[in-house]
Amino acid sequence: MYQPKFVEVSHDVSVEVKPVYLEEESNPIAHKHVFAYFIEIKNMGDEPVQLVSRYWEIEDSKGKDHEISGDGVIGVQPVIQPNDSHSYNSFCVLKSFEGSMQGHYTMKREDGEKIEVRIPKFLLVSHLLN
Repeated sequence: MYQPKFVEVSHDVSVEVKPVYLEEESNPIAHKHVFAYFIEIKNMGDEPVQLVSRYWEIEDSKGKDHEISGDGVIGVQPVIQPNDSHSYNSFCVLKSFEGSMQGHYTMKREDGEKIEVRIPKFLLVSHLLN
């Protein structure tokens, strides 16, 4: 099965996202479509960065939008060393067969400067549409 990936680089930080439809967790009759997404954040710069917070915009094909923000990712605020990466996965539930997510991470450099690292817009599409 083809698994798309979406990548964006900003401030010498690469964010790669691979979304997956979770058929066994979903219930189309109840309008519950569960998508996992796997993220790898690579520090391509020459100084450490700390992931302080996240901001997400989630949209489904029925025009329902919502935003999520909070500290870190999955309970941690990792420091990512130069030429290193941090990976994690999470999920979202949509009421429609397809949608999209995008957003940004707020990261802090060693000198305290905060940067906004973009998360690429990625599509969430049930294979039931294919």
